[in-house]
Amino acid sequence: MTCGFQDVHRAMEEREIRFVELWFTDVLGFLRSVTVKAQDLETYVSGGLGIDGSSIAGFTVIEDSDLLARPDIGTFREIPWGRAPTARVFCDIVHEDGTPFAGDPRGILRRNLLVADDMGYRLLVKPELEYFYIKDASKLEPLDKGGYFHVPPSDMASGLRQETAIDLESMGLEVDFVHHEAGEGQAEIEVKFAEALTTADNAVTYRAVAREVARRNGAFVTFMPKPFSNINGSGMHVHNLLLKGDRNAFHDPGAEDGLSDVGRYYIGGLLEHAPAMTAITCQWVNSYKRLQPGFEAPVFMCWGSKNRSALIRIPAVREGREGSMRIEYRAPDPACNPYLVLSALLAAGLDGVRHGTVPPEPIETDIFKLTRAERHAIGVHSLPQTLGNAIERMEDSEFMRECLGDHVFRWFIRDRWAEWDEYHGHVSDWEIERYLRIL
Repeated sequence: MTCGFQDVHRAMEEREIRFVELWFTDVLGFLRSVTVKAQDLETYVSGGLGIDGSSIAGFTVIEDSDLLARPDIGTFREIPWGRAPTARVFCDIVHEDGTPFAGDPRGILRRNLLVADDMGYRLLVKPELEYFYIKDASKLEPLDKGGYFHVPPSDMASGLRQETAIDLESMGLEVDFVHHEAGEGQAEIEVKFAEALTTADNAVTYRAVAREVARRNGAFVTFMPKPFSNINGSGMHVHNLLLKGDRNAFHDPGAEDGLSDVGRYYIGGLLEHAPAMTAITCQWVNSYKRLQPGFEAPVFMCWGSKNRSALIRIPAVREGREGSMRIEYRAPDPACNPYLVLSALLAAGLDGVRHGTVPPEPIETDIFKLTRAERHAIGVHSLPQTLGNAIERMEDSEFMRECLGDHVFRWFIRDRWAEWDEYHGHVSDWEIERYLRIL
């Protein structure tokens, strides 16, 4: 909602709000929060709340650590849990003089949205976040044995999903539909299109609400991309819709497939920068266990109309709803930082539009059924297959440096190399079971 402080003050009085949680994320996308008394909120809106940036992953060093969390009052929402009536407000992170802090993921998305605005575009986004319900965090076992669109008794989480949807709507998210996903214990709650910054805030809210609902019902939620070796992983397919004024810039009624030149160039930019973006869209070692053939994950860099085996697809548009023409990018997973992912996707797409990047011809064949030689013959290559490969591609990309800014670009690469090096040296149970007795 768009509101001023008078509206918020009225809402706090009517709902008897006693506390307000100031929310923001670190560079890796983990939610951070500090709770203030409701009567002090106006002070922090005008002056910001001092925070120690050296204690936040990706922010500042200890000798230069003073930052301010400045509440964005338009994001005020009551939280449907807590001992006392409580609300939350997302914050922008700024220096003490009020200038934006280069390490703030929300600020990075704001900056990339300004570039779009200068080009005359607005980005609407709809993410599809999948996740798993498991019985207990200490024992890796799905909550149920259900599959795609299953119902009870094989689906044991329908009540949890409904309760989550109710809480999400109470916090301003518009839910489209709720269902059991393909994997055992896997769920998806799909929300409607929203402006990109709101969508990123909503993704953070979605994860927090899903976890809280599971916790109070004695279950556990994980957004880990691939918790089970033999079950499909969880993705966060991102639907992009670019507006030029009030018109869908991706739609051309005169084109045979309805896709405009702007839409094709946007796809061209996404494909061109896909390898460099993958460390952002899939930022964990575990992300690449999901990006394997055979589990419906988008491994190959190509696009198609309706083709679910492609990295990018153009979902079918029903007659009379041509304004909903959109571009779905399928690589991200739900453990990403949504602010950085939307920044990268928007910047890549607009780079394609700016330079008129023409994508290769669409592919409608099931790419998973092609051999490696057949894929190479038609020019289809894979996304980076490990976090190490992805970091190397990002490290060589001036595009990604410009998109994220030097501060986050350098910190993110350094931090991701540290995780990859630690993982690379780890001796796994698989290796012990496979090699100990035979080598």
